[in-house]
Amino acid sequence: MGLANWLTILRILLIPVFVTLLVYRRATAAFVVFCLASLTDLLDGYIARTHGQKTRLGAFLDPVADKLLLTSAFVTLTYLRVIPFWITAVVVSRDLILSVGVLVIHISGGTVHPAPTWLGKASTVFQMATVLAAMLFFYFRVPMVPRAFAWAAAVLTVASGLQYLIQGLKQINPPAGAPGRS
Repeated sequence: MGLANWLTILRILLIPVFVTLLVYRRATAAFVVFCLASLTDLLDGYIARTHGQKTRLGAFLDPVADKLLLTSAFVTLTYLRVIPFWITAVVVSRDLILSVGVLVIHISGGTVHPAPTWLGKASTVFQMATVLAAMLFFYFRVPMVPRAFAWAAAVLTVASGLQYLIQGLKQINPPAGAPGRS
């Protein structure tokens, strides 16, 4: 297993540390841990692409690690009243809908080939930025407008969700003449 996958596993292992630090009101340490976890997301993809370390495990684990980190962050920060419920509902709902879609594809005999899109990547970046902006504003009183990040994240999250949904529907019902269509 290469360095890229180890970085993804590190991101997963940092999640309970981040949540625990938040719950116990250790905002500075939580902020640093979230930044470190976010950095592993950038590094694992870069290393996998540039060092030929792309693997099926990494293609599966990387988006799972992102979803776990971001869902944990949004839910915990909403519980602590740092982030409004509506953005958490948007982020978590999209991920639940996509998870059900993957399950439906598998049950119908199809296979899912995770292919991140630029919209999906942008929504992840803005979701991370929303978490960071909210923490900076709430805990450190840095003058910024976290609401702008939240709205941008919401729009990108919904758009990417629709894009992935359309991709999934094409896998269930491929066009006539496409491989897998009888």
